[in-house]
Amino acid sequence: MAKLSGWLFVIAVLAVVSLAIVHLCAAQSKSSFALDPLTPEFSKLIAPSEKLETVATAFGFTEGPVWDPAGFLWISDETINKIYKVQMDGSRASLIELGDPDGNTFDRDGRLIDCASVLRAIIAISRSDARYTVLADRYDGKRFNSPNDVVLGPDGAFYFTDPTLDLPQGQSQEIPFEGVYRLGQNGAVTLLTRELTQPNGLAFSPDGKRFYVDDSAQRNIREYDFHDGTISIGRIFGREPGGKDDGVPDGMKVDKNGNIFVTGPRGIWVWDKAGRHLGTIVLPEQPANLTWGDPDYGTLYITATTSVYRLRTQTHGFVAYLPFANLAGKEPK
Repeated sequence: MAKLSGWLFVIAVLAVVSLAIVHLCAAQSKSSFALDPLTPEFSKLIAPSEKLETVATAFGFTEGPVWDPAGFLWISDETINKIYKVQMDGSRASLIELGDPDGNTFDRDGRLIDCASVLRAIIAISRSDARYTVLADRYDGKRFNSPNDVVLGPDGAFYFTDPTLDLPQGQSQEIPFEGVYRLGQNGAVTLLTRELTQPNGLAFSPDGKRFYVDDSAQRNIREYDFHDGTISIGRIFGREPGGKDDGVPDGMKVDKNGNIFVTGPRGIWVWDKAGRHLGTIVLPEQPANLTWGDPDYGTLYITATTSVYRLRTQTHGFVAYLPFANLAGKEPK
């Protein structure tokens, strides 16, 4: 009887170990890179044979990637509290130490524009000496919540979201909603909408007629008509449902044909301009943001939790600041 009990114990242990291995394999499978096409158009944007490459890893939490024409990336690390210059060989150098930096873009003078969560401000950073200037930190006399992502609009103004996602601990929310704003070249801040629960990523269509903003809490993407600094007729463009711990709509970028690449559950969801979900780029880590890079802007560079990845595409990015940004010239002091 004792011998039988011993065998039963061994069998039970083996069963537990086997079950653990099954779960581990399932988890690894779930987090492996894959291209998941839902339509034939998806494979025209990304070749089925394409492989994901790791550019750099061992970060805290990566965000706000921006491609510099000199051949490297600017990356925010929200937990290490730095903005890094990341080379293609994986090496990195700190540009500035800044509490909880988030989304980035360039302005017309080639300065790096950052959503500085701890400062509760939109700031401009010189790439040459890391000095920064606060461009805006208030609306109607009240401090922003925690600016999250920013893009340059077709009118030359900046457009940004201001959720409470990174509101500094111990500080109070002064604006009683989470808004989407326009920051004009004259420094004036205008509220565009307050209807989103948790506005996050945002982008413009290549023709400048459509403005997209996603809502992380509602797991949807909204589309607006754009009229030279104002928006109207907001509507649901698409939804990205998922489980409690799955990713949510966050960073987004648009290609030259108007297809939209939006982070979401399992990776990056690819949409056409009509609102069809074409397919998903499944990633080994949950992405927060992405940008177009390489000389032809035909590669997606993706910030995903602790790493930065790249994926070559068969399309090319729409990059709003390229027509006029002074990225190669001398920056103003």
